[in-house]
Amino acid sequence: MRVLGFGDNIVDRFVDRGIDYPGGNSVNVAVYADRLGVEAAYLGVFGDDELGGFLRASIAAQGVSVGRCAVRRGETGVSTLRVDHGDRIFLGWNGGGVTVRQPLVLDGELLDYASSFDLVHSSVYSRSESELPKLRTLVSFDLSSEEEYRRPSYLDSVCPHADLVLLSCSHLDEAATRALLAEAVRRGAGLALATRGVEGAIAHDGRSTVAAPARPVEQDKVVDTMGCGDAFLAGFAVSLLRGGWSAGARPSTSLIERALHDGADSAYEQCFVEGAFGHGRPADRPALASMWPGSEREK
Repeated sequence: MRVLGFGDNIVDRFVDRGIDYPGGNSVNVAVYADRLGVEAAYLGVFGDDELGGFLRASIAAQGVSVGRCAVRRGETGVSTLRVDHGDRIFLGWNGGGVTVRQPLVLDGELLDYASSFDLVHSSVYSRSESELPKLRTLVSFDLSSEEEYRRPSYLDSVCPHADLVLLSCSHLDEAATRALLAEAVRRGAGLALATRGVEGAIAHDGRSTVAAPARPVEQDKVVDTMGCGDAFLAGFAVSLLRGGWSAGARPSTSLIERALHDGADSAYEQCFVEGAFGHGRPADRPALASMWPGSEREK
């Protein structure tokens, strides 16, 4: 069983901690799949700056293969965050750097390589939409929470080519969440999954809708929530794969229900991890000061 994260990578800079962590939706799913005992790899573009080297080495250190990635001239993507009472607050980003500006095109041997995996996962932050129709395997895609990725035109560019889409819906009530899942399936997705934070998760495949609660965690023990949605997706998808999910076999309702609980377990475990998967290091002080002027005075 093999899972490929295809697309975005980024440095998550926590200005309150003064620490840089490796991350990115596609990277995280590959790392979490590896932690669940699945062979995993990451495929994307690294910047040729020092942060790009940090990312590449950090991902490889998790046991995730990066041998087919490209290194291109340009800066690495950086997002800035802080943590308030266990919740991550995004402050901004630099647009994703060269990873987003010059994404990989899948053709020839690279397409054969990606299609050799049981599942390829990508996201709205990867600029991979044009490559999805080429893949000859299961595809999962993170549609995030922003309204621009809920527009019919965008859903139509992704859903017909995705066997599983993930939507972050903690800001929506249950009725709105169910309606969004139904729309994603109606527009072509094989299975739509919504994560709703402490309210649990819901999955819909056009025939049935299955809901499951979140696994409770004491708020004062949460390190931060970075990567929890990605961990849920990884746990959910790996559970489906282990149950026999394949390009020609739709998962049963009972398999989806079990996968929801496995996803909740993975998200629970992620609550106790710093950053997406640890491997943090002190952030560059001049860069940190320029992004959050008070940081130098508070150290």
